[in-house]
Amino acid sequence: MKLRELQQALAAAIAKATAISDAVPSGSLMTPEQRTDFDAHMATAETLKGDIARAEQLAAAVRNAPSSSISVGVDHATEKPWASLCEQLSAIRKHTVTRGTVTDPRLMAAASGANESVDAEGGFLIAPEFAPGLWQRTYATGNILKRCFRQPMSSNRLVINTVDEDSRVDGSRWGGIQSYYLNEAGTYTGTKPKFRQMQLTAHKLIALIYATDEQLEDGPAFASYVNDVTPQELNFRIEDNIYNGPGAGAPLGFMKCGALITVAKDSADSGAVISTKDVLNMWKQRWGMGKDLVWLINQDTEAQLLNLVRGAGVAVEFVYTPPGERGNNSEFGSMMGCPVIPVEYAATLGTPGDLVLANLSQYCFAPKNEEARMDTSIHVAFLTGEQAFRWQLRHDGQPFWKKPLTPKNGSNTLSPFIALATRS
Repeated sequence: MKLRELQQALAAAIAKATAISDAVPSGSLMTPEQRTDFDAHMATAETLKGDIARAEQLAAAVRNAPSSSISVGVDHATEKPWASLCEQLSAIRKHTVTRGTVTDPRLMAAASGANESVDAEGGFLIAPEFAPGLWQRTYATGNILKRCFRQPMSSNRLVINTVDEDSRVDGSRWGGIQSYYLNEAGTYTGTKPKFRQMQLTAHKLIALIYATDEQLEDGPAFASYVNDVTPQELNFRIEDNIYNGPGAGAPLGFMKCGALITVAKDSADSGAVISTKDVLNMWKQRWGMGKDLVWLINQDTEAQLLNLVRGAGVAVEFVYTPPGERGNNSEFGSMMGCPVIPVEYAATLGTPGDLVLANLSQYCFAPKNEEARMDTSIHVAFLTGEQAFRWQLRHDGQPFWKKPLTPKNGSNTLSPFIALATRS
């Protein structure tokens, strides 16, 4: 028996003896049958203590030996940690090829499932220290995600209380709080704000990658591929859902939310074009300060933006400034003083979503996992000499706004999410 099994058997023997003792009424003696069973369990416990001591001596000898295969009772806390993801994946492959006769003892600490040494009953769990790097790179590479409001989830469901404000007219601001002037000895009139709740539920996003035996042998090349491609794919899917998500089984994208304002095209335009008037009409319905606003575009629209001007004669000026031109040293273009960011999630030219003005601080992204969970299995594609590696992230997201805001004065509603309507 392994050390852990011996320890479990000892605990079971002691528990049985304790149960017999507890069953004896106060002031009474054990019956002959109870005494016989009690003595048998205690004898078993004493035998197991000796077996455990011998197993611990063997484990100490194994740790100090020059080399070993599968170790019994190794204290994995003292093992040298994995130097890289590549090192652990190579160890998993070696275990598979040798049918478990050559197994790095650190894999035993990473086993999951019902049995810690038989990978067919659980497989191996990828060391968690590799996960934070992937997760952090996911955040770092996202031009949309890093601009969103971030609220971590401590459970599978997050409820956020927000002010129910859809209008800035008197009596509606801040959910219904109203101030007023009062004459001396006048009667106070009370107001009461309204609140609403946002509910976010953790949805699971996964990436599944198959690796051939040859890829695992290449080691660094495979590790480089995984570390580069996986965070990009996870990031792409998250940002695509922030933009276009259906809200059922996935985050709700701002293009599908009730707060989206879709601005009609300039009536003088024909075809799938973007005019200066279109841009100005979108701009006048924005909510928020300029530092939080960004233009999100399909790259196909940039050719349209390059032709936009306002004014006439010597007062003419370009509406859009590409990066590297006319004093714009940013990596992105600029329009109305705000960055213009090409993203793949934007719709094709001429359809809603090809040009969006967004204040992403009004989008709540709620991650359940601070670290990506990584698992592996050798059984999914055993006959083709492949291993499966899976990454899991749980999160949700939705805009804080449920509808556009009516200003105190003016005829146009306002929103942090504005798109241009279909043009054809």
